[in-house]
This record gives sequence, structure tokens and C-alpha cells, in this order.
Amino acid sequence: MYPPELVKPMREELTGVGFHELQTPEAVDQALNEKGTALVVINSVCGCAAANARPGVAQALENDLKPDHLYTAFAGVDMEAVDKAREYMVPFPPSSPSMALFKDGELVHMLERHHIEGRPASVIAQNLKQAFNEYCA
Repeated sequence: MYPPELVKPMREELTGVGFHELQTPEAVDQALNEKGTALVVINSVCGCAAANARPGVAQALENDLKPDHLYTAFAGVDMEAVDKAREYMVPFPPSSPSMALFKDGELVHMLERHHIEGRPASVIAQNLKQAFNEYCA
């Protein structure tokens, strides 16, 4: 587990743009059984989360169409919540950071770490915007 003071600014990068934290398995179940669209970001302390994932998500939210709900859980911190969220992301293997878009509880779009690592935030944002335009209408 990472110290709270280490992850606090990383959490705030997402909560500051409207994400709600999922810190228990029960919170994940409740969130992902809501109607509408939901983006779940599995946050991470890694460099690609800092340079690519979190900035890419923030840029994507500048789109006209956005998910109804924004959620995040932190890998290595919110371990039980992350494990529960990953159950909803099957058949994709666990990875962090990662981003999953759900519509009415069904996984409709996934960005795994290998889609994030080494790609600029603008490319990640464009990928998410395309998914938002398709599923959040």
C-alpha cells in the first residue's frame, strides 16, 4: 500500500475534474449497476498515469458528450475496490492505469495500460472522445 500523502495529489487530479472515488467493493457494485454511462479509471502511481492517463482523461472531458458518471479507484491503495472493478472488466486482464467505459452496466470500451503507456495524453483523449461520442449520446 502507498502512503496517503503520496497518492493524495494523484487522486486529486481526477477528483478535481469530477471523478468520485470508489474505495469499497460495495461502492463499485452500486456505481456499476446504475443506468447510463460510467467511466471508471484505475489510477496508478506510475509515470504513464502521471504523464498520459490522468491528463488524457481530463482533456477528454472537454468533449460535448461525456459519461453520466465518473469513477476512480487507486491500484495499490483501494485494493478491494480495484479487484471488484476488474471483475466488471473481464475479459481484459488487470492493468493499471486503465480506463473502462460502461453503458447500463455493460463494458463497451476499454483502454489497458498498453494503450496508454508511451502515447501522448492527446491520443488517449481522442480515443476516449470517440468512445464518448459513440456511447454517451
